[in-house]
Amino acid sequence: MDQIIVRGNGPLQGEIPIAGAKNACLTLMPATLLTDQPLTLTNAPRLSDIRTMTALLQSLGAEVASLQDGQVLALSSHALTSHRADYDIVRKMRASILVLGPMLARDGRAEVSLPGGCAIGARPVDLHLKALEAMGAELDLRDGYVHAKAPAGGLRGAVVDFPLVSVGATENALMAATLARGTTVLKNAAREPEIVDLARCLRAMGARIEGEGTGTITIEGVDALHGATHPVVTDRIELGTYMLAPAICGGEVECLGGRIELLSAFCEKLDEAGISVTETARGLKVSRKNGGIRAVNVTTQPFPGFPTDLQAQFMALMCVAEGTSVLEETIFENRFMHAPELTRMGARIEVHGGHATVKGVDGLRGAPVMATDLRASVSLILAGLAAEGSTTVSRVYHLDRGYEHVVRKLRGVGAHIERVKEE
Repeated sequence: MDQIIVRGNGPLQGEIPIAGAKNACLTLMPATLLTDQPLTLTNAPRLSDIRTMTALLQSLGAEVASLQDGQVLALSSHALTSHRADYDIVRKMRASILVLGPMLARDGRAEVSLPGGCAIGARPVDLHLKALEAMGAELDLRDGYVHAKAPAGGLRGAVVDFPLVSVGATENALMAATLARGTTVLKNAAREPEIVDLARCLRAMGARIEGEGTGTITIEGVDALHGATHPVVTDRIELGTYMLAPAICGGEVECLGGRIELLSAFCEKLDEAGISVTETARGLKVSRKNGGIRAVNVTTQPFPGFPTDLQAQFMALMCVAEGTSVLEETIFENRFMHAPELTRMGARIEVHGGHATVKGVDGLRGAPVMATDLRASVSLILAGLAAEGSTTVSRVYHLDRGYEHVVRKLRGVGAHIERVKEE
């Protein structure tokens, strides 16, 4: 098992290229199941989760080719051989549930294992299932699998009013509705850039969709979709993560491909904290303003609010801010598991339910720490960049699910970081 060793060494300087969005790509890949024609995705990230989704689609009979060093994915589902998404693959990643809607819409049946993923609280799939039921699907949960069957004549259009905003449920329902008979209206739909990206891809495949990026999406079902080529949107979570590197270390870093509109609420909090974010022709340039880092309060919210996937990284910044900040997590429970590890490095953090109170300290100290999930792993790396001495982060296999070449990218701006085999 690998470890990452980080040594605090002062300001960073240079450029970091931002990859295509993991969460967008994992949603776009199952869209191949909606058509028998080829789908090509460009600007794909090179991550273990992408390999897991590739294995899942191939297990169903889809063809997936990785081209141009993994940055282009060529997919074809002209001859599916199975409608069963097995537990052995699905358990590795929650996004696997996104094959359910497309298979059900195109072929009228699907068997999908209930998913796994990071240990950041219960993330039930009931909203996915209720949306498909509204379109006429017959669902049976047994032996850890969702057994789904469409009515004779296929899924039918419906009004789906989500009681809670759910990105995954919106994605599954959106894909299923493209081939449903009639009109489907998704109310209280998620508005994330990944939803907009999926809608644009589906529209390029011949879908009739309006309203993506708002709380109401309308889909007019069509008889069939065709092939398309689509570029994956920039990964806003990777973008935010690397924006925090010069914020916590000092210096100036330009994040190539970044846009403020992807992270407007996050950028507002950086501004409050004393961090300058400037749009350039190539991306976003980030540096500290005059003075130290100021403590600010944060509440995670669905897009366009502050992303839950940047809460752990922002906490690392608040550990060395002047004053006391309160971070409120409203999306997932159990998402402060990085707090005890940051405390090992000298941070002062108290967690009470969905709130974490962080009292800034003058400096952090390097220590051996353990990653508990994907975003926690990179928060510990950020903390290590600002800490005195050496920090060893173990369990970094979490990191490989969401960040490509993290060591190379941080080294490129002057960080002292290496990946080694655990002794």
